[in-house]
Amino acid sequence: MPNEPSREDRLIGLATEARKKAIAPYSNFHVGAALLTTDGLTFSGCNVENASYSLTMCAERVALLKALSEGHRNFEMVCVVGQGERITTPCGPCRQLLWEFCGNIPVVMATVDGKRATTTLGTLLPNAFDSSFLGK
Repeated sequence: MPNEPSREDRLIGLATEARKKAIAPYSNFHVGAALLTTDGLTFSGCNVENASYSLTMCAERVALLKALSEGHRNFEMVCVVGQGERITTPCGPCRQLLWEFCGNIPVVMATVDGKRATTTLGTLLPNAFDSSFLGK
């Protein structure tokens, strides 16, 4: 019986597939993401660019919003796959949204040629702003 892929490998595969669907006519920078819920479901997303750059949606946010819109609120891990030689990290707005809804989950970052690194959201977003500042 062959070995089952690890959760990280599974998420990298899903994010890599999602990346192929990216709509990036301006930057030509294709990104895919996959988000794992605590009950084992996955949601993937790709970046979708717009001529009005501020309306561009990152892959991580697409995956997160898909999961949230389906009623999921507990997350275990997120993966981001970018292109090029450098590992792509979530941007600032993605870090903030992921923190708000996922907390200090592991973040797996990979390239299409096999490089990977894993960290936590808290490491990527130290001293994060959240509802605790609002007295909640």
